[in-house]
Amino acid sequence: MSTLRYSLTPPKEWTAPPLEWLQGTWSVTHSTLPMWRKAKNVRISYKILPAATPGGQVCLDDTVESVPTQRTWMPQPKAIRGVDTPDGEGAWAWRGKGLLKIASSNWEVLGWGEKGAERWVVTWFAPSLFTPAGLDIYSSRKEGVSVGLYAEIEGALKALEAKEVAELCKSDMMAVMIEY
Repeated sequence: MSTLRYSLTPPKEWTAPPLEWLQGTWSVTHSTLPMWRKAKNVRISYKILPAATPGGQVCLDDTVESVPTQRTWMPQPKAIRGVDTPDGEGAWAWRGKGLLKIASSNWEVLGWGEKGAERWVVTWFAPSLFTPAGLDIYSSRKEGVSVGLYAEIEGALKALEAKEVAELCKSDMMAVMIEY
């Protein structure tokens, strides 16, 4: 399992995952973000966008899909699309597409790794206009991260010296519903 890092103070040996490794579809299996409390089958797909100009930045196209589990007074989109622009080692600036072009957020990869055939990612999201700061755990498996691997990731998060991240994990982490 790769080591976790905390934003702004990455250990020297920590590196962000290669974009080719991150590209693909991930299941959000655990989260501290309130928006996933009323959703199931949350999937995030990343696709590498080639640089528009020679020497330009390579960005990620991302699509977040979910199924609402409860009716709300506001309609819930089935998919949210955006573009992620690199903003440092493992850090990204997200901007929505379409009607959500006014929305933006910042996120970064705190940890990633593989255990057997299972790949995982831990992401941290800065507070935005629409959401508080939060953590997501992604799994390459459609059915989500295995129980044993989740226990390892959770233990590492709770042990972080970065108290904000550790406290989020201890107080607000929940399993995201997956039903296929």
